[in-house]
Amino acid sequence: MNELITIQANTWYQRAEQKAVQYYASLQTRAMDHMYVQTLTTDFQLWKRNHVPRSWHSWLPRGSKTPDVLGYHQYIGWLNRTGKLDGYLDRSISYIYMRDLGKALDSPDTQARIEQTSADVKKYLLRYTGTKQGDPPDFMSLAGLYRWAQKESIEDAVIWLIDKLNRVSAHIPQEMDAEHAQRKLMKIIIGVVLHVMDELDDSLSADERSKRLDEAIRLGYSYGLTYPFIDDLLDSEILNTGEKEQYSRMIRTALLTGSVPESGEWDGENREFIQYVYSELREAFEYIRNSQPPETINIFFEQAYVFFQAQDLDRAKELSHPAYTNEELYLPVILKSSSSRLIVRSVIGAPGDESFERRTFYYGIYNQLADDFADMFDDMKAGAVTPYTYYLQYSKQRPDLMNPYELYWTVISYLIHDVYRSDARTRDIILNRAINGLKRSKERLGEIKYNEIINIFASGNREFNRLVQRMVQQADDVDFLDKLLRDQIITVLRTSRKEKDRFIDTIHSVRREINQQLQIPKAGEMPPVRNSLIDAANYSLQGDGKRLRPVLTWVMGVNEYGLEPAAIMPLLKSLEYMHTASLIFDDLPSQDNAPTRRGRPTLHQVHNSATAELTGLYLIQKAVEEQSSLSGFEATAVLALMRYSSQKAGEICMGQAMDLEARGQMLTLEQLNTICFYKTGIAFEACLVMPAILAQVNETEITALKKYAYHAGIAFQIKDDLLDSEGEISLLGKPVRQDVENNSSTFVTLLGHDGARRAMWEHYCRAVEALNDIPRDNAFLKHLLHYMVSRDK
Repeated sequence: MNELITIQANTWYQRAEQKAVQYYASLQTRAMDHMYVQTLTTDFQLWKRNHVPRSWHSWLPRGSKTPDVLGYHQYIGWLNRTGKLDGYLDRSISYIYMRDLGKALDSPDTQARIEQTSADVKKYLLRYTGTKQGDPPDFMSLAGLYRWAQKESIEDAVIWLIDKLNRVSAHIPQEMDAEHAQRKLMKIIIGVVLHVMDELDDSLSADERSKRLDEAIRLGYSYGLTYPFIDDLLDSEILNTGEKEQYSRMIRTALLTGSVPESGEWDGENREFIQYVYSELREAFEYIRNSQPPETINIFFEQAYVFFQAQDLDRAKELSHPAYTNEELYLPVILKSSSSRLIVRSVIGAPGDESFERRTFYYGIYNQLADDFADMFDDMKAGAVTPYTYYLQYSKQRPDLMNPYELYWTVISYLIHDVYRSDARTRDIILNRAINGLKRSKERLGEIKYNEIINIFASGNREFNRLVQRMVQQADDVDFLDKLLRDQIITVLRTSRKEKDRFIDTIHSVRREINQQLQIPKAGEMPPVRNSLIDAANYSLQGDGKRLRPVLTWVMGVNEYGLEPAAIMPLLKSLEYMHTASLIFDDLPSQDNAPTRRGRPTLHQVHNSATAELTGLYLIQKAVEEQSSLSGFEATAVLALMRYSSQKAGEICMGQAMDLEARGQMLTLEQLNTICFYKTGIAFEACLVMPAILAQVNETEITALKKYAYHAGIAFQIKDDLLDSEGEISLLGKPVRQDVENNSSTFVTLLGHDGARRAMWEHYCRAVEALNDIPRDNAFLKHLLHYMVSRDK
């Protein structure tokens, strides 16, 4: 960086640091004089009237009335039944307006907005309290997110976001906490959207509202990406010291010049990952920069630089260093905690507000000190320097060190009385939050460890601490929705990752088993013609097929219906024989005229069309033979399965005939859906319904399975059409843009790329909604559906 840029960087940081110096000096004086003790003692006496029950038996722990025990849906229902939900939402939404939106609660306009938002959230929450135990809340699902997008007419932005989040998730290395990184990214996106929604008013047209929400989603992702791919990456051990320095220089240069520098040379195992991160961050940076109005662009760069520099200074500290001053410990904390929220306003180009900036600047350290207290032992284990870890390490040798716990209460007192003008509602919210944080820490650490820590940090004010701990023990109704959602998001992400791993393991293990059984053996002395037909069949079966259909049947049959794996193996083989036969016919010159399939030349290319036709017919007969060999099931069930299988095979042929007849014609969406269902959806339906027939499940469940299969099949076909128009032959294993060359109507040619994506997600949502009528664990079917719409081949 040249000299002028260096001067600018120093000016930006020194200007922010001066404000932090003044703020810290004021806090330090108040903390050392214990000015907060008497003030907060009076505040707690007023506060406890609404939060400490008067009868002794109501002080007992709620035990079974916690989210951990009841589960998310039941907990919301319990709050509603006991009349606690309104207060719960009021304090939760009020806190978000203070923390995330920088609002003062004594404003009539803010109070009205909080009341309306609380009412809207209540309606939304109560719609889904009956969801099956273990299922995530609707608004945490992709289907719920897309339904909201449809309501706001921002489907394209949400589809874009889902694709981005999928790629981020796929690229986060094992050395980083994937769930934590994803949660922070989603939290930032939600925060930016909330800021924008708070700026919207009823005078806006529907188109303008949609436009602003679309931009908010893209801006939220672009800004939020800095957390996993800058903060978390630099905090991790993935990069070595030299790489971290090179990476930090790139970030500084971008913020100080407004232009992303070239990535430079990256060697070793991190090269591919860094290239992805660089590309994604560059795109995000340029989107934010280009979205900024000229009058706020410099404010954004300045605040972003201050935030990064404060983070970098904190990151460089080492716990083994015994001589950090209080200012060195606390000034970066003040700056990074306030800058992170101030940036959001500049990112969305919201008008400046001196009172907002003042409140946000003073408020930040309150949240940061609370978070650092909660993460104290994780930080200690990682060797990270925070005010708490440093005090634990050196307080006995360094009597000059500021006690962060005392400073925390000092900040609370300062916020209530100096920043928010002794507003009663604000006092209630802030003290609720403080006691809730201590309650959560006590539950997480255990009473012995918690008391040990409190005795270290609160030893200077024992009487005040006794008061606080009585509130921790006795106070009720101090829970917050954002904490519940935070825990739920982490649970959903972890559960989803485990289910995804099981989904992949199941596919691989069952696929291996099926592949071992698929080859058709040659018996004794056979005529050469028959041998060549078997060779042709085995050639087609040996291709790198996904085997999704028999895998799906195995999962439903074995995992859901309890059928014996060996007993249904003939059914699995029959499904793959019929599917492979259909592909052989599809690929023929008289139909799709495809040169490759499953990464290899098609059968008619290796042999000839006549052999391919006969091989397809042979495989269909082998499928019937396998189904007739099913044993251990009632004969009526096997006959019903074979009848159903024959009907579906005929319908698939009809679908292919309709597809051939439609070439060169402009189809309607209804016609395309019909053809798609007959060609693809019926095969998915058969995989689900055939094991259900063997298990003799009720007709209601079979109807739900058929509905799921219908929409899943169309979603799968739309994805195929998108891949055909956009994909790479090296990934797909078959030619791309084949539909265009064959003059075929597809969802892409009919609806365009964006319209096809929207249609795919509509069918995705309908398939997910169909699963709610299936009284079984449907995790595999959900992940299968997600795989269908997110695959790259």
